[in-house]
Order: sequence, then C-alpha cells, then structure tokens
Amino acid sequence: MPTSELIVAPGNESQAQAWDGDEGEIWARYPELFESSVRQHQAKLMETVALTAEARVLDIGCGTGDSTRDAARAAKRGAAVGIDLSARMLERARARAAAQDVTNTTFVQGDAQIYPFESGSFDVAISRTGAMFFADQTAAFTNIARAMRAKGRLALVSWQAPEHNEWFLSFVDALTLGRGLAPPPPNAPSPFAHADPSRTEQILTDAGFADVRIDSLELPMYFGATVDEGYEVLSRLLAWMTGELASGERAKAFQRLRDTLVAHETPDGVTYESRAWLITAQRR
Repeated sequence: MPTSELIVAPGNESQAQAWDGDEGEIWARYPELFESSVRQHQAKLMETVALTAEARVLDIGCGTGDSTRDAARAAKRGAAVGIDLSARMLERARARAAAQDVTNTTFVQGDAQIYPFESGSFDVAISRTGAMFFADQTAAFTNIARAMRAKGRLALVSWQAPEHNEWFLSFVDALTLGRGLAPPPPNAPSPFAHADPSRTEQILTDAGFADVRIDSLELPMYFGATVDEGYEVLSRLLAWMTGELASGERAKAFQRLRDTLVAHETPDGVTYESRAWLITAQRR
C-alpha cells in the first residue's frame, strides 16, 4: 500500500513518508544487519516478557518482523501481530516468516497511534526500538492500551539520551565533520523520545498503564560482520547527515565514517557501546 493510501494521525505524516519511503526501503534491503545490530537487546526483551504458549502479542513498529517472529515462536498456540508504517518492510516480514515456517503471524500496515485494533484483543504488547516515533505519545499508548486486555503487559526497548550512545555520537561526529546536528524540538518524534524516564512514566500512566518500571540496558550494538558490510548500509542510511556540507566535504565525511567503523571492528563484528531503557508496565 503506498503512503498516499496510508491513514496516519496528524503529526505522523513525516514518519510515514520516511518509513514508507526511502528510509524504509534501506531497512527492508538489509534486514539481517539491522536485526543483528540489536540481537542482545532482542534477547533481553524476550527474556523479560516471558511469553506463554497461548499469548496474543502485538508488536509495535515491527519492521521486517524479527521480534514478531520471536514472539510467535514463543506463543506457539497463540499469535503475534506486527504493525508498521512501511509497506516494503512488511513485505519482507511476511516473506521471512513464510521462509522460516512461522505461521502464526500477521503483519498489518498502519499507524498504531490511531489503528482500530479490536478492544482487549492482546495479552502483551512489545516494541524493540519502534515506539519512540509517535507525534502524540499519550494518544498512541492510550490506543495501544485499549487494544490490550486488563492487566495485559507492555514491554519496550527504547534508547537512552544520545550522550549515552557511542554509536550515535560516533556516526554524527563523522558525517557532520564534528559540527553536530541540531536537536529535535522538545517532545518531537525521534529515536530518543523516551530518553527521559520521568516523562516516559508519565506518558504511560496517563495512557492507562500502571506499575511502570524502567531499567537500564548497557549492551553492545553491531553494525556488520565487517567494515565493508557496515559501511555499505550506513553510508546510505545516514547520508542525510551530510546535507549541510559543501560538496567537497562529503568525501571526507564518508571517509571519517569508514574510519570509525575500522576503529570499532572486533572479532564479533563492528561493535559500539549503547544504552537503552527496558520499559515494562501493566494495563490498568
């Protein structure tokens, strides 16, 4: 379904254009790298949520469906539904689920902030770095809470502030030649929209959740098995960061990106430090 037919909440139009456009295309082209990059975060999320075999699971911002498939495998007599804005990533998600014979999954294109989920239809809602991009966080989580049964469980992985994430600082420094990026407006959709724990707790409480708990995860991120693999993807995904550079500076910026990848190459791949929040709550 093209973006023009995708119904999104006011304020989420730019997110739909990105994820159902060029950015989503890159993520869909390299699912293995992106899934591998947060493999330890994914393992911790699944360990924490401890799904039962009968669970009905909603995966918010599911992308190419890695977390949805893991949830479906755990909930083998239940089901997992992944929702995302990106038609291309959902196409890959369906294909990968079929290839891996994970049959109890459904993938839908939609904006979870307003999508008309059936009330009380999920036991658990999860999101692995996919729930930070709503223009109205309270409205989005209110809609998600409505889709969950009473006392249903929520589990999210979301990034801590940029200064705690070596990967982000390194890529920005390289591709802006040390000049940095202007911070997004307060409360705007961004990868760091849940960085402030007190604000995140208030959002979830106002949306109908209780027993909010926010724990720190300090885990490595992986950006390719080799420098060449990481550079191929990141130089495309993050090229927008060079937009303010003069044409003669862009080659230097991309060389700096390669240099930082070289500096972080290990026997386990290109590895950076990261800090995320593991956020859990229960629907009232």
